[in-house]
Amino acid sequence: MKEVSGFTFSNRVIVYPFLAVLCIWVVYWFEIRFGFDFTSYGILPRTISGLRGVVFSPFIHSSAEHLYNNTFPLLLLMGSLIYFYRDISLKVILYGILLSGIFTWVIGRDAYHIGASGLIYLLTSFIFFKGIFTGYYRLIAVSLIVVFLYGSLIWYLFPIEESISWEGHLAGFVTGLLFSLVFKGTHSVETIPDSGDNEETEDPFLKHFDENGNFIPTSEWECRENEDQRELD
Repeated sequence: MKEVSGFTFSNRVIVYPFLAVLCIWVVYWFEIRFGFDFTSYGILPRTISGLRGVVFSPFIHSSAEHLYNNTFPLLLLMGSLIYFYRDISLKVILYGILLSGIFTWVIGRDAYHIGASGLIYLLTSFIFFKGIFTGYYRLIAVSLIVVFLYGSLIWYLFPIEESISWEGHLAGFVTGLLFSLVFKGTHSVETIPDSGDNEETEDPFLKHFDENGNFIPTSEWECRENEDQRELD
């Protein structure tokens, strides 16, 4: 028999999100300090020059308020992604920026689309759907927390405000959903052999979960207990 071990914490959970946010703050500081405007490096749909925004747009923000509103969600969501899905976190972020950027370039209005909001929607969507699809109770709990914190973001997938790039939000959301289906069986749960002397395995609550962390209904669990007892007899 095996039991599920805890998730492994590493410095990457804090360092990488902090460095990413620091980069976008440095870019904004550079614009203010030296009088530059990088808006033209954003995504301009269906133009060749606008393709450079696929890479650059997440680092460009129109105001300090815009940047501030994106800072804390980025820190929290990137940290969660790296902690719970460390093996695929870099792929989700890098490929996600590219694919959601291309989607925005295809469907966006004739205007410059800038900001890290698309990445935030990508991370929110991926963490939510991936947790649901894995069926692992801890990841489902994370999905519910994401809904509680950022469920209101769903309204900005629609054109309710002219100044907001709902196309970038939609592109990020769809990309996150797609990646949650493409990347399978890659969460950070590890299994360790049961030594037989672990008191936690005797916990009646924990017995309702199998080795993969899936919940076992009471009726099915009782049947398994009875079968095990008959084998011992």
